[in-house]
Amino acid sequence: MEQGKYMNIKDIARLSGVGIATVSRVINNSGVVSDTTRAKVMAVVREHNYIPNGNASNLKKTRSNTIALMVKGISNPFFADMIKEVERQVNLRGCPLMIQHVEDGVDEIDIALQLVKEKNLYGVIFMGGTYDHSEDKFKQLKVPFVLTTITTTKEVDPAVFSSVIIDDLQESYKAVSYLISLGHRNICFLARFPLVQNTTGNRRLMGYIKALEEHGIEYDPSMVEDCEYSPSSGFTATKRLLNKKKDITAVFAASDTIAIGAAKALLSLGLSIPNDVSIIGFDGIEMAEYYHPSLDTISQPGVDMAKASVEILFDLITGDSQNKHMVFESVLVKRGSCKKINK
Repeated sequence: MEQGKYMNIKDIARLSGVGIATVSRVINNSGVVSDTTRAKVMAVVREHNYIPNGNASNLKKTRSNTIALMVKGISNPFFADMIKEVERQVNLRGCPLMIQHVEDGVDEIDIALQLVKEKNLYGVIFMGGTYDHSEDKFKQLKVPFVLTTITTTKEVDPAVFSSVIIDDLQESYKAVSYLISLGHRNICFLARFPLVQNTTGNRRLMGYIKALEEHGIEYDPSMVEDCEYSPSSGFTATKRLLNKKKDITAVFAASDTIAIGAAKALLSLGLSIPNDVSIIGFDGIEMAEYYHPSLDTISQPGVDMAKASVEILFDLITGDSQNKHMVFESVLVKRGSCKKINK
């Protein structure tokens, strides 16, 4: 067919309904492409007698098959099992994983853009961070990417990114409603940046406030403390609260690491858990189960979320799906650190 010599890789991509990078992988027999997608592309190539340009082909071959995992809060024990699962799933697909720690206050998208340029990445998974990236910023990323444990604001078109999350507001609401059902009304809340918009701490604060208001309890900002996601910070934040609020009967910590520190503070003051003060954490890390006393928590399905994140990413890479969003449900785990009180 004479028409073949006028075709280019963009035409093949358009007629096949896949991305240019996917066509390149099929033509160069490199990278991960599903059998269905490969057959679809090759059918178009044969139909139009397409002959790839040698120079363009060589340029496309420089794309590495490395996946980057950008982690904010890498010291968070909850992320440990998730990172292991991401690495396992990526390696099962024959690709190396590069784990990049991102410091607080640094824009993870900027770091990713730099890495895509330097390492010619296959795709990116973002773990942890904030929710305030703009649609324009996302569109600068020219490789598939997935947000896991975070999403973004309603202003961003969901068609331009993928996410794997829990509903932080609803899960926080679940925890506080449980405490209220046990008769607690003086419930304090500990989180990182709870008063800063578009943070995980803020979303969990919104769930806390929603539960209070729906049960006729007035929200008191002085019952909220800002602290790091660490036992030491949870310890000092709880002591600060107890110094100004003597009538606290329950503590809701936005992470198990905070809850462990809060429990230590309560015990150090001679208080009993749960007889004097009930406590519940968030995440479901192993350490909280084996702390004494074992701590109630909202347990996130972190490993399942990690696996889903990799599956979505590779579906995007192979052109087998468009961007998608998954919301997992957490489980309220009762281990005995919360107790019913007399009203």
